[in-house]
Amino acid sequence: MTRRVVITGAGTINALGADVPATLEALREGRSAIGELDIRDVDRLMIRIGAQVAGYDESAHFNRQQIALYDRYTQFALLAAGQALTQAGLVFEGALAARSGVILGTSGGGLNTQDENYRAVYEDGKNRVHPFVVPKLMNNAAAAHLSMEYNLKGPSFTVATACASSNHAIGQAFQFIASGMADVMVTGGAEAMLCFGGVKAWEGLRVMSRDTCRPFCATRSGMVQGEGAGVFVLEDYDHARARGAEILAEVAGIAMTSDASDIVMPSRQGAERAMAGALAQAGLATSDIGYINAHGTGTAANDKIESAAVAHVFGADADRLAISSTKSMHGHCIGATGAIELLACIMALRDGVIAPTANWQEPDPECALDIVPNRAREARVTACLSNAFAFGGMNAVLALKAV
Repeated sequence: MTRRVVITGAGTINALGADVPATLEALREGRSAIGELDIRDVDRLMIRIGAQVAGYDESAHFNRQQIALYDRYTQFALLAAGQALTQAGLVFEGALAARSGVILGTSGGGLNTQDENYRAVYEDGKNRVHPFVVPKLMNNAAAAHLSMEYNLKGPSFTVATACASSNHAIGQAFQFIASGMADVMVTGGAEAMLCFGGVKAWEGLRVMSRDTCRPFCATRSGMVQGEGAGVFVLEDYDHARARGAEILAEVAGIAMTSDASDIVMPSRQGAERAMAGALAQAGLATSDIGYINAHGTGTAANDKIESAAVAHVFGADADRLAISSTKSMHGHCIGATGAIELLACIMALRDGVIAPTANWQEPDPECALDIVPNRAREARVTACLSNAFAFGGMNAVLALKAV
């Protein structure tokens, strides 16, 4: 028998806020955190904007020994996880520790560490690097440190599927619990690619905006990178009820598809199959969905293809469906973006508030959906989808329900 899976804890740090309440407040206000980047050698970049975690001081959260081991992305993951586990109120000992694990998504992993050490070797001419460079930059570092910090002895690993990493990670965690392989999973994603090398690489794709992110808008000019982490505690429903835990939402279904067509150009059919599959696994009809948190990058290819896919899957129900892209506010956090966007889904389900698509100016006839422009909206939402469509044609859509 498939078990029900619920969310009992949530944590985040991102450009909108250092925790969940601050992030939700910014989403309700439609406040964009996109601004000028404060990074080394920014004057050598063509793209000088991003959604950066402003004023972040690692020494306020970690000691020198920890900083020597924790890349910025790992620090973000640990901070978000601490919030989520505090809210969940779980202590992992004995049998529960053995049946609890961690699955995180990331794309760049320890990219800041790579950037710093490439600079040291190639620019500064140093012949040695710190002995902890490899364990600091590896993509599974954050998951490893979370497992050690909280005694999570079950399945623990990292998923790297570019912009779909978090949704794939959350989907895997959901399946582990639903199948009975685990009782509790800590999951989500973390990313910190706003360094010189990270931004310079993305410049080469010619998809980056120089002013701001305007998804589904006729005047869109491209995507804007963000950074941060979103981490959640997923738990077997009966286990959560037995201990009297507060339930934030239910993860009702997940679908994962591959376009198998192009390394960067998205496919309408792949997106359609992912949305339809998530609905089918969750046992939901298109008429049940009140909100979709769109992938919505602010690039012409994504916005138009995603709009067409939604229209095709939902048919007549697309006219009454609210869809928004919160990347217009917290930026595209790449491997962490689905996790941060999951907060907007929980807000819609629990608080009846749909986050807007910020910075919107003019309608695009090829994106003829209700994209909730600029202002948050109150609405009763009992079920929603969260879309993630990544380079490589890797798609992951989550279906959630109110409890």
